[in-house]
Amino acid sequence: MAETEPEVDVIEPVTEQSSTRTITQLEEEGDIAADYIEELLDITDLDGDIEIEARDGRAYLSVTSTQEGDLRLLSKPDTVNALQELTRIAVQAKTGAFSRLILDVGGSRQTREAELAALVDRAVGRIAEGATSASLPSMSSYERKLVHDLVAARGFVSQSEGEGADRHTVITRA
Repeated sequence: MAETEPEVDVIEPVTEQSSTRTITQLEEEGDIAADYIEELLDITDLDGDIEIEARDGRAYLSVTSTQEGDLRLLSKPDTVNALQELTRIAVQAKTGAFSRLILDVGGSRQTREAELAALVDRAVGRIAEGATSASLPSMSSYERKLVHDLVAARGFVSQSEGEGADRHTVITRA
């Protein structure tokens, strides 16, 4: 069975492999992932355009459609996370290297980022009203990383607590 992405705290550990990933290697990951997603779209008889971008040491794939509703079933958060893991496994099988690829289907990541920003705003509001801390629900390491960035931008401090599926973010005053 293939390994899944390790859980991380505020900053992901830099390994020799992740620090030496070149744009060319990330683009290769993106191409392999795009081929995999294209096959999936063909099998499901869905239309989609795939864009590949390499930034911040990761390959990012964005799947969009000009036909409204075409990607609705695939753009649900749990489905996107599952497709991302399957795509990472496909990339790893071809390259022999762990992939930190991020997949977005139908703008689902932007939608989720807006939801996370609203969660952070409510939590920061509770702290401003006198709470000593505010805990957010469990979420993936990628989502926790986004939350840590949002919290820092608002002048507060956050840390991840818990293990496995119960790992969540706790926000406190700076």
